[in-house]
Order: sequence, then structure tokens, then C-alpha cells
Amino acid sequence: MAKLRVGLLFGGCSGEHEVSLRSAQAIAEALQQSSGKYDLRPIYIHKDGRWQAGDLAEKVLAEATPPALMSAESEAASATNPSGELATTQNKVLERLRSSASIEGVDVWFPVLHGPNGEDGTIQGMLKLMQAPFVGSGVLGSAMGMDKLAMKMAFAQVGLPQVKYLPVLRHEVWSNPCVFPKLCDRIEEELGYPCFVKPANLGSSVGISKASTRAELETALDNAASYDRRLIVEAGISNPREVECAVLGNDQPKASVVGEISFQGDFYDYETKYTEGMADLTIPADLPAEVAQSIQDMAVRAFLAVDAAGLSRVDFFVESTGKVYINEINTMPGFTTTSMYPRLWAASGVSFSELVDRLVQLALEER
Repeated sequence: MAKLRVGLLFGGCSGEHEVSLRSAQAIAEALQQSSGKYDLRPIYIHKDGRWQAGDLAEKVLAEATPPALMSAESEAASATNPSGELATTQNKVLERLRSSASIEGVDVWFPVLHGPNGEDGTIQGMLKLMQAPFVGSGVLGSAMGMDKLAMKMAFAQVGLPQVKYLPVLRHEVWSNPCVFPKLCDRIEEELGYPCFVKPANLGSSVGISKASTRAELETALDNAASYDRRLIVEAGISNPREVECAVLGNDQPKASVVGEISFQGDFYDYETKYTEGMADLTIPADLPAEVAQSIQDMAVRAFLAVDAAGLSRVDFFVESTGKVYINEINTMPGFTTTSMYPRLWAASGVSFSELVDRLVQLALEER
């Protein structure tokens, strides 16, 4: 039986570049261990947008390190194959992809890309133009899963409980001295303190700040506006538990067991997420059976509400009273062997290699 050719896309232009490398390395190892079913074709996207196949892509994947940080020996080896570069700008990618021997005849794509230009519908749109099956959500599901404001509107339409929030535009923050104070007044009146200020379109908690005073609010708004023109300000909850649920499937998705994240900081920021030992994962979470079931049901409803496909991780807050609020959905969650998404499925009886294999099959089924 002929092997299925899998094009593994990793790296990318977002601030989550390094996380993508680690996720891709784990997925590549799982594909290569799948009883000879897959022929892996790695494609590395540099931070400046250049696409690279061949020796360099394989070196970056093996070391899970961007080229500038690779060893001198590895760089010298990769330099012997400069023809592996597919394009200097992304507007040339389609033409060069179709003629590249490295990825000719790819049967299915696995875009292991996090953040802007990776899980926001942009790369998914290009893969659709190529008429190629790919793992994960399509353009709509990816875009809604990335944009926190669009996501919250979709959640509201299906009745999912959420904390109070206000949308804010950059021009309201970077405006004349009369407008900005009125914006802060409105936030204080409608949401109060503490509150959380977030860019609408970034992942891994980048640009997020907690504000407990007027001065902190002003600084948080200015910081978030430097990342995105659309912002969201959310009311804080007193000492909530943060729990997550993994979803797998297409039109009939299934939910995993529920896991809990514990940490010392004010919120689950980038450093806490990706620094070993700064957060503890409890799987399954110590929750009443009816609360866990409610979270699983809401995770599936959220998945369907944004038109996700393949995989997603859905995050929730649980108050001391047992009241549950949905926080967000992540349509391409971290996928290292220690990441929450695969660990939740491992606790639900689906091994890492089986999970990766199932995602490839779901991609073929969906497209």
C-alpha cells in the first residue's frame, strides 16, 4: 500500500514560532512511528515568511530550533541545499509549491502553526485555493476561533455563559484627551476592577494585562492597542479555577475528560504556559460529575458554534459556587507531548500517535 504523503507546515510569522517547532517535532515523531503509513514532507516557514523545504526544514524540525539559533555545524549542512527555499515572499508560494519536487503530490497538509497567519484562517484559505485536504478548522472556524470578539458573539448566539465584557477599538485608546478618559470611565462603571485587557487577535496570552486601578487600566489599554486595532476588556472573577476540555471530530465531535491548570500568577500568561514547572496540570480535574459533564457539553457546543473541525481546546472558568463560564476556544492548541490537548486525550484513552493518526483521517474525511 502506498504511503500517504503528509505536508507538515511549521514555524510561521507569529510570536508563537518556537511553540510551533516543538509541536511539529512531536507530531512528526508520531507520524513516523505510525507503522509506515505516512511519508512526511516537512515545510518550514521562517519568521520573515519564507518557505523552506529540504535539508533546512528537516534540521529545524529535528532540533526544534530556529535557524539563527541552530549549531554552526547544522547551519553549514543546511547551507548545502539552498534550492530548498520555496519562495522569498508568500505571494509566490502557490506557484512554487505546485512545482516543488519536495512536496509534489502531497495528499494531506498538517499546518502546525499557532497565532496570526497560522490559525486565523489565512493559511487555511491558501490551502483551500490549492484544493488540498488539511488538518484542523477551515477559514471560518479558524478566523472565529482566533478573533475573541467574533468568538464571543458566536458563543452568545448558542447561549453559552460568559463573563461581562466590552469591545474597544484602538482609535478610542489612541485618541484625543477627551475620548480616552470617557472610555476608562465606561469600563470602570460597567465592568469594575479587576478586569483583563486583551488584543482580539493574538494567542498564548500575548498582550494581555490585568488591571486593578485606573493607572493600570490605562497602561493595559495602551499595551493591547500596540498589538491589535480591536481589543476586548473582560470583568474579572474572584479566584476562579481554570479548566480545559479537548474536542476531536468534525460534524459529530467528542469531548475529552476535563483537566485543570493551577499556577501562582494573576493569570495564565505566556511565561507560565511555556516555562516548565510554572503550572500544574491535574487530569482529570477534581470536579463534581455534573459540572464536568456540563463543561464537556459546552465544549462541543462551542466547537460547533464557530464551525471548528478536527481539533480544538476549549477553556473555562469555574467559580467556587460551581458556576461555569466559557473563556475561549483554541483551534490549533499546543501539541507537544506535555501539552494539555494530547494529555487530555491520553487520559481519555487515545494515545498521542493514535490522536495524530485520527486527525489526519478526519482531514481527509472533511475535505
